[in-house]
Amino acid sequence: MAWFTGHTGNADYYIDLGTANTLVVAHRRGLVLNEPSVIAYRENGHHREIVAVGAEAKEKIGRTPGQLIANHPLRDGVIADLDVTQAMLKYFMARAKARFSLAKPHVVISLPYGVTDIEKKAVRDAGLSAGAREVTLIEEPMAAALGSDLPIERPKGNMIIDIGGGTTEVAVISLYGIVHCEAVRVGGHSFDQEIIEYLRRRHSLVVGPQSAERLKIQVGSAVPHRSDRSAEIRGLDFAAGLPRAIRVTSAEIHDALQPQLRQIFEAGRRTLEQIPPEFMPDLIHEGVVVVGGGALLHGLKERLEAELKLPVRIGESPLLAIAHGGEKALREPGLLQKISL
Repeated sequence: MAWFTGHTGNADYYIDLGTANTLVVAHRRGLVLNEPSVIAYRENGHHREIVAVGAEAKEKIGRTPGQLIANHPLRDGVIADLDVTQAMLKYFMARAKARFSLAKPHVVISLPYGVTDIEKKAVRDAGLSAGAREVTLIEEPMAAALGSDLPIERPKGNMIIDIGGGTTEVAVISLYGIVHCEAVRVGGHSFDQEIIEYLRRRHSLVVGPQSAERLKIQVGSAVPHRSDRSAEIRGLDFAAGLPRAIRVTSAEIHDALQPQLRQIFEAGRRTLEQIPPEFMPDLIHEGVVVVGGGALLHGLKERLEAELKLPVRIGESPLLAIAHGGEKALREPGLLQKISL
């Protein structure tokens, strides 16, 4: 499932090329970069002039004048715009290795499970074009399991759910291999989009992705609240064409997120149906680990336990689990070879 070119020795950098954020881990230095996967550029005929990358570019989304464009070059965990992704990778890699080495590095990049050979080649080409001498691809569920300290080397079932910005992956891993994985194109961005559509449909209010994300963090919930919370949100009244502020309750956001959450629960159930029954005692005893930004949604642990009938725990550092896994792979060349297939 991954590109592996027979390297020896340690790799230099691990890159989690996420839909929402890109994380770069350097061998022996740990996490050196954590920035939004966003790039802002200006179209000049057939030429693209890069204006900003990362956090600075994210501030420009929805606020760009004239020919300035700011967007996410990755959609659902895969490259939607190869040229822009190459420019973003080149920028991040240059920042990560500045002051340390001028040599071309060996880079490990993680991708969602089950991406096509064409998508793998696009990411590999992007890494080489960005200045890597060698690119090894690994699968995100494996990196997430490593970063969550699951004993993937043992002949037992380890179940992990990674809710990222563009995709959710539910995987059972054993003996360095993925026994079964269900990937659905649901994540933090689609949560935000559901909130946007709900506010437009229910309140005739037009808001942007960043406003929807703030609302999700403030009052979003996977379970109904006993004492309903609320938060103010401002946007454009769709009917009147004028600015308006309203208060939105956690019950409303809970309702808005249900279609997306149901897809995650169904992916969990499909995974349990597809794995050999010998793994079930392990899962009943050890439970499920949840990582990724979506793991921070209020009440998700309780809801997953009710839906899957298994114990659930949120990873210790859910936002950085994949990065921690990549760091382990950099330290151990033998491990990297095993998980690179």
